[in-house]
Amino acid sequence: MTKLEFKGSWNETKGKLKQKYAELTDDDLLFSEGKDDELLGRLQTKLGQTKEEVRKAIAEL
Repeated sequence: MTKLEFKGSWNETKGKLKQKYAELTDDDLLFSEGKDDELLGRLQTKLGQTKEEVRKAIAEL
């Protein structure tokens, strides 16, 4: 998967990520269309996971 695919709205996905990873803030989850690599990089750094692990976590929400 090269692009992030979100189920439902981004706000819903963001809420689920914050529930699963309490250390994430709204600033960590800022998302602009076309900047998914930047978002993945922020999450990767914050969570200590690979980009693929982050993608998988988002896809499973």
